[in-house]
Amino acid sequence: MPVAPPRPKDLPLNALRAFEAAARLGGFTAAALELGVTPGAITAHVKQLEDRLGAALFERNAKGVQLTAVGQRALPGFVAAFDALAVAVQDLRAEAAPRIVHIATLPALAQLWLSPRLPALRAQVPGVEISVTALEAPPNLKRAPYDLSLFHGAEGQVVAEEQIFPVCAPSLAAQLQRPEDLRALPCLIDSAWISDWDVWARIALPGQEFHPRGPVFSLYALAVEEAIRGAGVLMAHGTLVADALASGQLVAPLPLRVPFGPALRLWSARPLRPGQPADRVARALLVPT
Repeated sequence: MPVAPPRPKDLPLNALRAFEAAARLGGFTAAALELGVTPGAITAHVKQLEDRLGAALFERNAKGVQLTAVGQRALPGFVAAFDALAVAVQDLRAEAAPRIVHIATLPALAQLWLSPRLPALRAQVPGVEISVTALEAPPNLKRAPYDLSLFHGAEGQVVAEEQIFPVCAPSLAAQLQRPEDLRALPCLIDSAWISDWDVWARIALPGQEFHPRGPVFSLYALAVEEAIRGAGVLMAHGTLVADALASGQLVAPLPLRVPFGPALRLWSARPLRPGQPADRVARALLVPT
């Protein structure tokens, strides 16, 4: 009679994914953020995998986790495998829903730079649905389900070079004739770019101490709105206030503009096929407005 031995159980895919993310990112918390689960779930998945394998993949200590020799040898193969799986998933999404383009960008860029351009963008690519997701940090496009990434960084095609300079409502412009006048005016401060004032002041006020005083905002778009309302002077990022300057809602009384950080860039994890929706959207975004 034929022999039909029980088939060995496969290792759980979620556990393998948890191991790869934790090993690649160097910790369970970072893996949890990337995979959208709790650190406890990552811990449980890794423990399940270690129990099934009968070998430790991580060493646990007070400072966190560190790969064992077994984990180190296994990691490159799993990184390559999950990168390939992610590409296959993205290709499948593109085939199944070819008219949808997913863009990831900073919240401030989504609201102040991208949103005003969406009507014209849709007119340029009729029939294409554009989805925008606001994220605080650039996603790993090899793994995340986005077609395009719009962030300040070193990768991708330059959309705009970044500069910082003070802006205010027209009603305050007469009070801002010299950099020294900032000492008498409220300075609007964004918590994510709190060093902007120092960077600009080091060039505008060389050898002088300057400590901006004024409210701190966790949302850059709110700081821009307050500047438009005349609440104070904002150290602006040129890409984010271009429309407000063009409309006259804000003015830049002082001429000094200081280059700041990396340029605004548009990036895709894989080559965009000419004529496809993501390629058409990218080309439209790269045209100066």
